[in-house]
Amino acid sequence: MAGAVATQAHNAAAQGLVVNSDVAHRELTGADKAAVLMLALGPDHGRAIFEELDEIEIRHLSRAMANLGPISQTMLDGLLTEFVTDISSNGNIAGNSETTERLLLSFLPADRVDMIMEEIRGPAGRNIWEKLSNVQEDVLATYLRNEYPQTIAVVLSKLNTDHASRLLAIFPEELALDVVQRMLSLDPVQKEVLEKIEATLRTEFMSNLAHTQRRDSHEQMADIFNSFDRQTETRFLSALEETNRDAADRIKELMFTFDDLLNLEPSAIQAVLAAMDKNDLVLALKGASDDAKNMFFSNMSARAAKMARDDMENTGPVRLSDVDEAQGRMVNIAKDLAARGEIIIAKGDSEQMIV
Repeated sequence: MAGAVATQAHNAAAQGLVVNSDVAHRELTGADKAAVLMLALGPDHGRAIFEELDEIEIRHLSRAMANLGPISQTMLDGLLTEFVTDISSNGNIAGNSETTERLLLSFLPADRVDMIMEEIRGPAGRNIWEKLSNVQEDVLATYLRNEYPQTIAVVLSKLNTDHASRLLAIFPEELALDVVQRMLSLDPVQKEVLEKIEATLRTEFMSNLAHTQRRDSHEQMADIFNSFDRQTETRFLSALEETNRDAADRIKELMFTFDDLLNLEPSAIQAVLAAMDKNDLVLALKGASDDAKNMFFSNMSARAAKMARDDMENTGPVRLSDVDEAQGRMVNIAKDLAARGEIIIAKGDSEQMIV
């Protein structure tokens, strides 16, 4: 294996993966070292290693490769000597998103690579203008306010019309009118000017956005807690309340639970009931409060409500875990319907809407 590492690393250098010998020495993290080694090994020898990694490890390593930048010959030599004795190479490795994507495509399905690279690159899109069209309007507007109106006009002229209109609506009126006037008289932009604007947006805005735009950790944790069974959820929330009351309260606010179904409009409740498996409905209601039972029964026909009550009585005792799972499936049905725009689900009061 040591000989293969050395040979492949040397071949990678000879093939042009190793460049710019004047790069200064810098300390590498463990992930950086792994990234350098994988780039040096290339797809033939690196594939077997990648196949042994799980999804999280692949994403972590891919991000390190994409952000690696230039690696000097001295750094490469020092790294390789950690794996093999008396080995050196004659160049440097440069890691970027393109080389990372090519390597991943050599052994992973294209759709899986797209997911990994999308996470690394930030908002979706194959070019800078598609990516900007996937950036939230308020975030992009805040950045563009600091640019010259002529530059803003060029940017908006390259975006899709819906996105551009929403951006103009956010700008201060004076700036928006100035940009509109400039867009009306905008001449074809020289290629060099457009490339400079694209490069600035890519380096100063998109790269920072990819690193700073992160999902609220409380939202992520609320989703995790939603997936717990009732006993586990109660145990974790109780423990968190003792150590971090604010975080526990925030998570509870963001969670959408079976009890929140009580806040649905009658038409939404009926849509959920229509999509429910009858056995799941019986199980879910077996462990529900009297208020919840009455609410669901009131949104059924008299015949359906009577059948549900009869089934609940005839079912006998059931395990709490089965009830939790059935109620969880009911909540998921509501979320799926909301995601498709068929219903609106409210969390807490009517001012907090989840769609």
